[in-house]
Amino acid sequence: MILQFRAYIQHCIGVDTKQAVFLYEESWPLSLTSLDMVSSPPSSKPASQSLQVPTNDEEKETVSLDEELIDHETFDQLLDMDDDENFAFSKGIVSEYFKQAEQTFKQMDDYFKEENLDELSKLGHFLKGSSAAIGLTKVKGICEKIQYCGILKDENGESSITEDEAKDHMASYLKNVKKEYREAEKYLKVFYEKRGSAISDDNTSSDE
Repeated sequence: MILQFRAYIQHCIGVDTKQAVFLYEESWPLSLTSLDMVSSPPSSKPASQSLQVPTNDEEKETVSLDEELIDHETFDQLLDMDDDENFAFSKGIVSEYFKQAEQTFKQMDDYFKEENLDELSKLGHFLKGSSAAIGLTKVKGICEKIQYCGILKDENGESSITEDEAKDHMASYLKNVKKEYREAEKYLKVFYEKRGSAISDDNTSSDE
């Protein structure tokens, strides 16, 4: 049911990183069938249009529609949970994710300075799950690499690597995951702003 999906998304996003026990599996995104949602009314927002961000040429505003940045199917499922034209539910989830990601990045920076690869792996796993829940494909992918790197595995989680190699890789992964997050954050903020439901500046990330 729709309430099941709402509860799942809220579980993915609305928890503290130190307390998270995330139920994410590699088969994400979950099919509607697996959530017994096949009887639900179809979305009134066509999947091919729901993530289109109208832009004004005079504004010279460029927002990437790269399919690798946002998994449109996953995000569309989140939009289907909105009960009104203000996108209250999905915007709340996205806003909470922004706060969560910023907190996680700060923790990652601290653990990197401490050379604590094990904790970095745990945070990578956590942020991988919450990123996947709203369809941030690139962020999810790099978080997975962080997860593997922290347990001394290559980016595919297969071959072993040395601790020195892991530290070198981790520095690059942390830089890249923040870059991809900023791109996704910008995209989503424009998406909601163009629909008259701007996300509060309280969630605006600071440039590094």
